[in-house]
Amino acid sequence: MEHFTFRILWLDNNVAIAIDHLIGKNISPLTSYFFWPRNDAWEQLKTELDSKPWISESDKITLLNQATEIINFWQEKGKNKSIIEAQEKFPKFIFAGSN
Repeated sequence: MEHFTFRILWLDNNVAIAIDHLIGKNISPLTSYFFWPRNDAWEQLKTELDSKPWISESDKITLLNQATEIINFWQEKGKNKSIIEAQEKFPKFIFAGSN
């Protein structure tokens, strides 16, 4: 799992999730951003990951579980929590946002 990270846009009305591939010290985008609740970001991530046969099943499951955690945290607390609090909850991920 050390080969992936999330890039997250923490917004007032949406959270957007993208997955990046870590190669050595370089970061390469693996997916585009998928927005929740505007779209079903989890389902879109699953489809995107399933299209990449070189990613192991266990990594896919871990990534989708982490996406669920991010979405749930935003749903429960996002509108009341700042991006700083989200970064504290998920310190290994890359955040950008407006609050």
